[in-house]
Amino acid sequence: MNKTTNRALLTTLPGPLDSGRLIYAKYALIISVVAIVLIIVSCENNSVDPVDPSGKLRLEFLHKIDGEHIIYDSLMYVNQAGNHYLVSEIQYFVSDVTLHKSDGSTLLLDAWEDIHYIDTDIQETSIYTFKDEISPGDFNKISFTFGINEEKNNSLMFVNPPKSFMFWPENLGGGYHYLKLNGKWINEIEQVSPYNFHLGIGQIYHSFPDSITSFVQNYFTVELPERAIKITDNETTTLQIVMNVENWFRSPNTYDHNQWGGDIMQKQDAMHQAVENGHDVFSYHNN
Repeated sequence: MNKTTNRALLTTLPGPLDSGRLIYAKYALIISVVAIVLIIVSCENNSVDPVDPSGKLRLEFLHKIDGEHIIYDSLMYVNQAGNHYLVSEIQYFVSDVTLHKSDGSTLLLDAWEDIHYIDTDIQETSIYTFKDEISPGDFNKISFTFGINEEKNNSLMFVNPPKSFMFWPENLGGGYHYLKLNGKWINEIEQVSPYNFHLGIGQIYHSFPDSITSFVQNYFTVELPERAIKITDNETTTLQIVMNVENWFRSPNTYDHNQWGGDIMQKQDAMHQAVENGHDVFSYHNN
C-alpha cells in the first residue's frame, strides 16, 4: 500500500472530532425523544377531570318578637302570661342541619362545621354558610338540632370565647348551653328583675340541690314547614330563618316568669316547658 492510499484511507476514518460529534448527536436524539415522551405524559396528567355540578347553601338567622325585629333592652314586650319583659341578648347553638327530599331521602350537611354558634351581639354569627358541595336538585324541607346532641356535647371542646362561655357546669351535666336568652321582666312586686332563660342538660333530684339521680337531654329537632328549596349549580341558595322569641313563652305551655323566677338551669320542669314550646319558635322569613 503506497503513501497515497494510506492518506486516502485515513481521511475516510472518523477522527476524534467526528467521534465527538457522533456521540453528541446520539445523546441529543435520546434527549429529544425523552422530552417528547415527558411532554405527552405531562399533557395527559394535566388533563382536567370533569367536575360534578354542585351548589351551596347559606342560612341567615333573624330574631323577632311579634313579627318585628327585636328592639333590645327595651321593656316593651308582653308575653302570654302577661309578663312585661325585655331581651338583652340571645346566644345558642344549632347543629346537624339536614336537607330533605320528597322521596324521604336526606342529606346531612357536615363537611366542615356541624355545630354553629349564633350570638345577637356578634352580627357575623347570624350567617351559617356550609362548605358542603350539594348536588343540584330540589328539596322540600330543612331540619336541624336545636342545641347539641348527647354524643357531640362534650365539655371543653370549645376553648375560645365566645363559644367557651357557653359551658354548662359539670355538676349539672357538663357540655354546653343550648340557649341563653337573657333579659329582664317586671315581677309580681313591680320590680325589674333579671331572667336567664337557659336551656341545657337537665337534672332529676332526689333532694335539691345536691343529690342528682339522673340527667335529661333537652336538645330537640326543629323541622321547618315544607317549602321549595332549590340548589343550583355554581350558585349559593340563601334561606332566612326567624327565631320568634314570643313563642318560647306561649304554646303549648304558658310560660310565666313569676312562676319560674329568674334562673331555670336547675329546674327541669321549666326547661321541659321551654323544650315543648320550641316546636314553632323557628319559621321562614316571609313564608
